[in-house]
Amino acid sequence: MKRMVGFIAAILFLLNPGLPAQSDLTVKNISVNEFKQQIEGDSNLVILDVRTPEELTGPLGKIDGVINIPVQQLDKRIDELNNYKDQEIAVICRTGHRSAIAAKILSANGFTKVENVEGGMTAYRQDQKIIKRQKTEKQIHDND
Repeated sequence: MKRMVGFIAAILFLLNPGLPAQSDLTVKNISVNEFKQQIEGDSNLVILDVRTPEELTGPLGKIDGVINIPVQQLDKRIDELNNYKDQEIAVICRTGHRSAIAAKILSANGFTKVENVEGGMTAYRQDQKIIKRQKTEKQIHDND
C-alpha cells in the first residue's frame, strides 16, 4: 500500500503540466552522515518529513522538530513552507524515494536550498544501530 501511494504521487508529479521539465529540476542528495552533521551544526536546518502521520508513530519513529507534510499533500500545502523558502531544507521519508519527489516539488516552487536524504529514515535508524553497536563493543574492549 505504501509503495502504491509513492508510485501514485510520482505519477501525479510527472504528469503535472504546471511544473518545469523533469530535467530542469536538480536536487542535491545527501548521505545520512551529511544529514546528521547538518542537524548537529545548523540550528536553522528545516527537516521536512513527507511520510504519513501514521508512519511517524511507527517503528522508525520521527526526528524531533520535523515538519510533517505527506508527499501526497505537498502541492496543496506548500504555502505552509513559504517562511522557509530561503533556508536549508532536508527532505526525508522512509527510504528516500518519496523525499526525492517532494524535493523536486519544492524546487519547482522556488525553494532553492533543498536536499534529499538518501536512504531516508531506514538508513538513519540503521546508522544509529551501527553507532550503538560500536559504542557497546568499545565498552567491552575497555573493560578487558
